Amino acid sequence: MEQKPKTYFNWSSGKDSALALHYLLEQGHYEVDRLLTTVNAHYNRVSMHGLPRKVLEAQAAAVGIPLDILEVPEKPSMEQYNELMRNTVTQLRSEGYTHTGFGDIFLEDLKQYREEMLTPYGLTTLFPLWKKDTTQLIKEFLGLGFRAVIICINNSKLDASFLGQELSQELLNKFPSDVDPCGENGEYHTFCFDGPIFKAPIPFNIGEKVLKTYDNPSDPENAIQFGFCDIHLKLG
Repeated sequence: MEQKPKTYFNWSSGKDSALALHYLLEQGHYEVDRLLTTVNAHYNRVSMHGLPRKVLEAQAAAVGIPLDILEVPEKPSMEQYNELMRNTVTQLRSEGYTHTGFGDIFLEDLKQYREEMLTPYGLTTLFPLWKKDTTQLIKEFLGLGFRAVIICINNSKLDASFLGQELSQELLNKFPSDVDPCGENGEYHTFCFDGPIFKAPIPFNIGEKVLKTYDNPSDPENAIQFGFCDIHLKLG
């Protein structure tokens, strides 16, 4: 029997990651036996949207695939991040990994960055959701029985009332017309807590909701505001 390529998946903890991982597992062409997530070591949270590390670890345990965590400093430069990623990739290659998966859908510059970063290491990049229609993808996500809550919003696109809300067609119908259904332009991020890739749903409570303001490199006179919703595991 032909051996399947050893594959690690870049896990963000959100809906696109969950659906892309589901695709790879269902295809059965790859041995996906490792998840990789970047965590801000200062806050002990997922770098992209602030999910607590303990929740991330519980999520990976529910999926049943071992999790590797790439820790980055509070405010890493691109050079620092790339160096940490190179060290991680070198280690994974030494362990026999030849393929890596992502949940990206249509951001060309991000896909190009990933390929330019990883191809020199002999890694084949996999994008199961690439160029698929985002309206159809979110319908498929919900139709498969996946469940997710919104834990981060770009406040210029969605207001804070969406934080902590579970994704549903009813909620999607309330999105402004310029918001991508999958939030592929960074309009929102999610925490996926149930679905066909999970052994059991993750019990949790919605925690504090906060708005934070950040400098906008592309427009210094207009800061960017993001909303975050904390997630707490239910005990017992």
